[in-house]
Amino acid sequence: MNLTTTLQSKIILVVLLFSSSIAFSQNEIYEAKKDSVPYVTLYDLFKKKENRDQEEEDSKSNFIILPTIGLQPASGFTGGFISQYSFKKNETDRVSLIAGGASYSTKKQILTYVKNNMYLQENKYFFSGDYRYYVFSQSNFGLSTDIIPYGDDFDNFSIDDLEQPMKYNYFKFHQTASIRVLPSIYVGAGIHIDDYSKIDDEFYKDNNQQSSFHYDYSQKYGYNDKHYTVAGGSLNLSYDSRDNLINTNRGLFVNLNYRFNPKYKESQQQSTTLSLDARYFIPLSKSNKQHVLGFWTYGQFLTSGTLPYLNLPSLGWDANSRSGKGYTQGLFRGAELITFETEYRFPITKNQLISGTFFVNATTASDVDGTVALFDTFQPAAGVGLRILLDKKTLTNFLVNFGLGRDSKTFYFNDGEGF
Repeated sequence: MNLTTTLQSKIILVVLLFSSSIAFSQNEIYEAKKDSVPYVTLYDLFKKKENRDQEEEDSKSNFIILPTIGLQPASGFTGGFISQYSFKKNETDRVSLIAGGASYSTKKQILTYVKNNMYLQENKYFFSGDYRYYVFSQSNFGLSTDIIPYGDDFDNFSIDDLEQPMKYNYFKFHQTASIRVLPSIYVGAGIHIDDYSKIDDEFYKDNNQQSSFHYDYSQKYGYNDKHYTVAGGSLNLSYDSRDNLINTNRGLFVNLNYRFNPKYKESQQQSTTLSLDARYFIPLSKSNKQHVLGFWTYGQFLTSGTLPYLNLPSLGWDANSRSGKGYTQGLFRGAELITFETEYRFPITKNQLISGTFFVNATTASDVDGTVALFDTFQPAAGVGLRILLDKKTLTNFLVNFGLGRDSKTFYFNDGEGF
């Protein structure tokens, strides 16, 4: 596979994103500010009306825990709890966040996670972590975005004809630590472990052990089709001028991660990957900060070596599992994948209790053999959503999103923003 051209395009994209940051002042205010209209949360509806406008005690930390239900195409209905602890030491510090949760789904999945995004020592250090343990099931659909055809071939096409069910356990440990070298710019390193065990390729068994996407790929590239691990380190570069990392009204965030996974005996092959996460937010109203236009670019690229099938760049496997709304998680997979999304967020009620979103996105992915390159095909999607305010201090929302893709419909319940 020739990666030179696509690698150059990635570098150009990063340079453009960093260049656009000069429009923002370095004297950023990192705490979410209130608008002139008082906020009302979901919990305020259970209070007496005369108590809703009482000013809450000024605190530099806040803890939320609540039961939740969820709906994801890959998981079905889920029930469990989510928790969020936000804090900062000084008024000028950025808000730090530790979140966690656990749930059980109608597809007999167990989903547990802990995540952190922390700015410490007067914003000098930045830590970002993502830990998960899943007893999981997810279908495979092949590689690249040309699995959904265009033209006359689409008339008789059904995604269900491609679906190959699989079960496995997934353990993830990703942690990075960075230091500020310039205002809003951080550099650092990280440790990354992804372990896939008890892999049960149901389609391969039901197909009389003849063939499947996962089995054929594993045989071709020398991976055990029952268990494999990808472990290595990373170098990171990030820029962050967001006013609030939980519910952003303005600012730019760019994170570039270069990961290297050394060969280890027979259980792991050498590989390097590049990840890009860029988010840009533009406020559209001076009187109500909840009118926001957001842009998101998320990409993962295999730059050398090989990866096992389930660790290949894949849709919906970003840190918050939100990329490519409109398509089920894992539908598009390949050696390279990039998705673009634009979202307009707007208030519906004057008290900010309910707001809405419109979003559009497009995803492109290559295959592994080089027959389908990145940007050869795009799969678009669009949708709408509702946001219900849960917390006044952090502006945390509960989301309901409906996405419509090509031969695909998805419905999501989530806490936090789309990106």
